[in-house]
Order: sequence, then structure tokens, then C-alpha cells
Amino acid sequence: MNDLKLTCLHDLHLALGAKMSPFAGYDMPIEYALGIIGEHNAVRNACGVFDVSHMGEIGITGEDAEFFVNRVFSNDVTNAPTGQCFYGMMLREDGGVVDDLLVYKRGHNDFLFVVNASNIEKDEQWILRQAEGYRLCLEFLSEKVGEVAVQGPEAEKVVEEVIEIPCRELEFYTFKELSHDGDTVIISRTGYTGEDGFEIYGPHDYIRTVWERLMDSGRCQPCGLGCRDTLRFEVGLPLYGNELADDVTPLEAGLGMFVKLDKPDLVGGEALRRQKEEGPRRKVVGLEIQDRAIARHGCDVLSPEGEVIGKVTTGYRGISTDRSICMALIDARYAKTGTEVKVQVRKKTFPAVIVPKKFFKKSYKK
Repeated sequence: MNDLKLTCLHDLHLALGAKMSPFAGYDMPIEYALGIIGEHNAVRNACGVFDVSHMGEIGITGEDAEFFVNRVFSNDVTNAPTGQCFYGMMLREDGGVVDDLLVYKRGHNDFLFVVNASNIEKDEQWILRQAEGYRLCLEFLSEKVGEVAVQGPEAEKVVEEVIEIPCRELEFYTFKELSHDGDTVIISRTGYTGEDGFEIYGPHDYIRTVWERLMDSGRCQPCGLGCRDTLRFEVGLPLYGNELADDVTPLEAGLGMFVKLDKPDLVGGEALRRQKEEGPRRKVVGLEIQDRAIARHGCDVLSPEGEVIGKVTTGYRGISTDRSICMALIDARYAKTGTEVKVQVRKKTFPAVIVPKKFFKKSYKK
């Protein structure tokens, strides 16, 4: 515990009786009194609020910022308007994923990277190495910025009426920067739940005030990382370290649409162009187990003949679907929808079938 970092909301989680656990070097709330299922359903049906202050933020500005961002980030930010968000990855030369992240275009040659908490130090060092020779100013902001995510079909009303930030004009994957309660903050129509929602960035004291106003309103449920994982999993969103990793490429993960291979200077682009031409040998797929058994991360996936063909990356009994489902990285020869395979859970094997990995329909505002 003494070695764990604390977010700016840590004491407020304890006051709410949250069950805390280490995650990515932080002491984070896993669930509150309502429990993971209750919190999951609150986000699907009304509104839930997450502390995501453990995420990392890196500012990139300077004369070469846009060129640099386009080189190290898989998506294409060229000619994008201010206020646009992008999802994508930073890639290794061999096509593996350094991290997946959001990029915010704040202005001409002015970008904000939002990276995974477990990769902050690694990402900062990787960016520093890549930045050599470029005219850039890098700001490592993770220790200064807090963040809350307000998610669910009632999120827009809650943000406008409780926090008093006008947000209905924001389209999906857009953001605005504004002065609110005397602080400069960012609000984006983004999230990690498959529901409509917003992510709000600001100084620690501001984020504490926002959290307290949301809790005092009685209109939203505090949510922990437990249901954050069940929610993202049901709509097929990847988690770094599970569906993406240093040795897993975006093409293997089914995320090729976020990699613009026509960019000649993209780090890792050559390896991915070669992999696309040859075809990935592995793919991340959805699996439905024909039983109530739950396959967790690391469980073996077997061919009908019993040969190990891959491993489960994430698995649950779906809360919104009431099915035993999982995502798995398997031999591409078995990846076609409808293919029958087996999953080993402890010492037993269960029949399973390949299904689309979006197990639940997203409800984003378009």
C-alpha cells in the first residue's frame, strides 16, 4: 500500500466505502456498495461516474508537433479541426503496440495524448526517444491532471444540469476546452463503456469539486474498475495487456481501421503493411461458451482435436447478455464466425463457438 499512488479522489472513495485494490500502481476503487452488477446496470440504464485520474496525459507542442504526432500515432491527424479526438496506437518497429491512446487536437501543432495508467512511464520514455531531433515541447502532465468519466444514457443531462457544463453540441469524439469555475478544463464526448458519455479533465481541486457535486446530486452511481472492465468488454473494446500488447499488433486485434498504412513515415508501418499483405497468423475473436462456465484471462483455447490454438484474453458471464463469453487471441485458421472450438477452464473443457466480439450493441451518440 505504501508504494501505491493515490488519485486526487482517493479519500472520497474511502468515505463512500469503496472496495480498493492495486491497479497500474494506483490504489483504485474496484466496486462500491451496489456491487459490480449494480454499477454496470446503472451505466447501461442511467448514469455512472468513474475516477479515471490514474490515466496519463502528455502535451505535445512545437513547430514539428503535427508531423511528429502523425509519425508516432497510427491514426491520421492531418488537416483535422481543433476539437477533434482520435483513437489509435503508438507502434513498435515490428508492429507491436506500445500503447493504445486518445489524441486530442487542441490547436495547430498542439496535441494532448491520453495514455493508459499502466504504461505512463514506458510511454514517456518511448516518446522522448522518438522526439530526438524534432522541434517539440513535451509536457508530462499526469501528476497535475485529474479526470472523471460520466457515462450512460442520462450523462448529457447530468453534465449540463449538475456540473453546469453545456455539452449537448459535442459530437462523438469531439471536445472543447473552456474556463469553468475559474479553471481551464477539457470535456470530450468519449468513454470506455459503449454508452454515451463524457470525460472531463482538470486540476485536482476542480475534479474533486465535480465528483462531490455529482455524488451530492443523487443522479449518478459511483462506479469502480470492476464494471469499467465488464462494460468495455461487452462492446468489444480492447484493454492493453489483454487484447493489445507489445507482441500483439492492431491487425491481429481487429483494429486495422485505426491504422493509416498509407502514411510513409509511420513508426511500425512497414511491418504492418507486410503483415496485412501476408495476412495475420493470429486474430482476436469473440467466443461464446456453450455452458455457464467462465473462462478467465489465460485459459487455453483448443481446436476440436484438442490442440492448443490460443488463449483467452478477457472472459465473463456477460451482465447485459447473460451468456458466458470471452475474447481470445487464436490461430487465424480458426477465426471464422461459426467455427466450433473448445475452451479449457481449470481441468475441464467446454464447447464454444466463434462469434463477433461485439457482444452488446453500443449506444454512442452519433
